[in-house]
Amino acid sequence: MPQFMDVHRGMMGITAAQLSAAHQADLAIEAEAGVHFERAWADPESGVVYCLSEAPSADAVQSVHTRTGHPYDEIHPVPLSVS
Repeated sequence: MPQFMDVHRGMMGITAAQLSAAHQADLAIEAEAGVHFERAWADPESGVVYCLSEAPSADAVQSVHTRTGHPYDEIHPVPLSVS
């Protein structure tokens, strides 16, 4: 399944608890859109949050984030990765 990295801006001062709560909200309904949110990262100082997901499309990711109140500013397909 394709992977996507979405970027949320304007979340200055986000805490670990807030990031976890937002991620859990996405996880709670992700299956309805065929999405799986794998991981989230945040930089409280810059207010940038990143989410990595597997999804059939960017629209599917957007639908989950919109429903949970976490609209993103950018989304990028991730067709290649190494570890």
